[in-house]
Amino acid sequence: MEPYQKTMLEFNPWKQEQLDADVLDAQLHNIIIWNDDVNTFDWVIESLVEICEHSPEQAEQCALFIHYQGKYAVKKGDFETLRPKCEALIDRGINATIDN
Repeated sequence: MEPYQKTMLEFNPWKQEQLDADVLDAQLHNIIIWNDDVNTFDWVIESLVEICEHSPEQAEQCALFIHYQGKYAVKKGDFETLRPKCEALIDRGINATIDN
């Protein structure tokens, strides 16, 4: 096999795209909201709509996941974008953390 042919067979543009996507995903974080016995569904839903820019339906679904699973990743993004949102949720008394 000619060296040129071997190089062309080894070249896979989709593989590079996958590597690029893996690097991008590695930089993303999640805001996790933890279930508690203090905050009402309405308060969590209102907070998700106002702070995380969820639709009311999406916020309600998140609240149900939080209630039944004990926690839920409600927002994904880079750390700098998520930090003020997470702090705003915490200021409202909602137990929120950022994972990686």
